[in-house]
Amino acid sequence: MDNRIKRSRGRPRAFNRAQQGGSVQSLDRAIAILKRVAEADGLSLSEIAAAMEQAPSTVYRVLITLQKHGIVEFDEKNQLWFVGLEAFRIGSTFLGRTSMVEQSRPVMQALMAQTGETANLAILDGGEVIFVSQVETHEPIRAFFRPGTRGPAHASGIGKALLAFLPQRRVDHIVRDKGLARFTERTIAEPGRLVEELEQTRARGWAVDDEERTVGMRCIAAPIFNAFGEAVAGVSISGPSVRVSQENDARHGELVRKAAATITAAVGGRAPKPPGDA
Repeated sequence: MDNRIKRSRGRPRAFNRAQQGGSVQSLDRAIAILKRVAEADGLSLSEIAAAMEQAPSTVYRVLITLQKHGIVEFDEKNQLWFVGLEAFRIGSTFLGRTSMVEQSRPVMQALMAQTGETANLAILDGGEVIFVSQVETHEPIRAFFRPGTRGPAHASGIGKALLAFLPQRRVDHIVRDKGLARFTERTIAEPGRLVEELEQTRARGWAVDDEERTVGMRCIAAPIFNAFGEAVAGVSISGPSVRVSQENDARHGELVRKAAATITAAVGGRAPKPPGDA
């Protein structure tokens, strides 16, 4: 006997996929405003309105509605708007869909203890890296990425570790869409050089951010794979170049690669077969 609970459909029966581009304008506006507030550490009404190119009165009505639900908060003293606790709770349910963060935590703690550097976990979204978890080193000078922080994939250790295992057509699309902005003299800003860098990353199993995003900071990263052998996340260590030096790359690279392999196994993933393998 089938005792499974029947659940209603996720969309109306009359739903037409051709109309999927349709949206609710007011909801679009609210989400855009929420994203803008989330990108900064407190914004005034006038700053949000200017960034959104909308009337302050319109933006204010949206903010008041979001505040009613706890999704944004207002600091009366400084007259600034912030992301609210309810937004964090809602966002946290995404992480609950997978055991990735939970399974990664002890591995990242061990990696931090082995290397003495901050360990990071990030995913790729829309051609950008999003940091979702971090275990900070106890060193006074250290790297810090607040959960939710975005960064360019081509100038990130985790970004390059993930790009290296994507289909080339998708990498080409990301490069066309996002470009290869130069942040330092070491940034890889030429498509040909990026292709070479990704080939080297695939061959050794780990990537390097050699002061390519921030002068004086380096990162070593490796990809985490799902059950289909797809690179879905990355783990890294990051810190000042005087500690995360080129002389230590081989040792750090192997430690990070092993950490990524441990997380891959913990979430039921598998590394892809090398090209040419049966």
